[in-house]
Amino acid sequence: DKDNNDGTVVAQDVPISRDENFGGVYINLTVDEFNELGFAFGDGVNVEFSNGYTLSDIPYYNGYYVNVGDPLLVGYPSYPYIEATVNYGDSLWETASLSEGDTATVTLAEAKKYLSTQEAFDITYTDKRSDYESDVEFANFRSLSVGGMTPDRWYRSASPVDNELGRAPYVNKLIEQAGVNYVLDLSDSEEEIEGFLAEDDEAGVDVSYFKKLHDAGKVGALNLSASYPSQSFKESLAAGLVTLTEHDGPYLVHCIEGKDRTGFVCALLEALSGATYDEILADYMVTFDNYFGINEQSDPDKFHAIAELNLNGMLSYLAGCEKDADMTQMDFSGPAADYLRDGGMTEKQLETLKSKL
Repeated sequence: DKDNNDGTVVAQDVPISRDENFGGVYINLTVDEFNELGFAFGDGVNVEFSNGYTLSDIPYYNGYYVNVGDPLLVGYPSYPYIEATVNYGDSLWETASLSEGDTATVTLAEAKKYLSTQEAFDITYTDKRSDYESDVEFANFRSLSVGGMTPDRWYRSASPVDNELGRAPYVNKLIEQAGVNYVLDLSDSEEEIEGFLAEDDEAGVDVSYFKKLHDAGKVGALNLSASYPSQSFKESLAAGLVTLTEHDGPYLVHCIEGKDRTGFVCALLEALSGATYDEILADYMVTFDNYFGINEQSDPDKFHAIAELNLNGMLSYLAGCEKDADMTQMDFSGPAADYLRDGGMTEKQLETLKSKL
């Protein structure tokens, strides 16, 4: 419905579904369908589910422009529908105790309430190879070589098997050239990997190098949510890294875009190796240069706003400090080790991982 009887903009009793990757709740309207009802990025909205669970006056953005643990309604370009979720938080589907058959009603709380934030952060990218200068940039591929990390031993990238973004064959070519010997897949389950391999084969997408590693038992499928503060994330990551250390490198860490889950895990590994804040920042922000053309020279305001919102949120969580604290002189190696200990990693396993770094 465009409006109810009193003229309020509303999307009423819309079917919902679970986002299996991040635990959010798809409200089954595309961005275009939702916006045609009168909503716009930057609005404040209310989301009420049919079981009574309600999110009041949350922002509607086209990206995750809120602090860790805060709710939002997001119309992310690659998502099939708009999604109610908690940024890097626990599964909203579970928190709200939702079930198949439940619905959602979205009403406009206040138009343009969060528009200044939407405009400050507004970033999108394309999945066309021709829009990027190189395969490396398109694949968001690079070596981790900050702190005490050995160059050309650890790599990060977009997915080499899920070709939703069209990047998998390019990643395959690059990891083969790099001689990657083990892949830590943060986003997929074993069942999902099998499905992607079948889809890629049917579509003629060359992911043969990843398949070779997978068939040799050299892919760790962690199927992580984006909630890095959760105990389940810590335990799964710690176990996955222990298994990784049983193999020789070079290693690849990836999720779908190589941006969020990969961003946190790589920052954690870099911190463990003794990297400084500035070194971690420099690597983290390469992703935003690759996808969006945002760097400190091209757009310093967005560069620092993204760093403060995302990376500072991650590192302040590790260090147990405020997000606006001066982190440039902090040592993050101890907090990174504590994070993995909390996930169940023993001192011996931790030392083995450090030696692999």
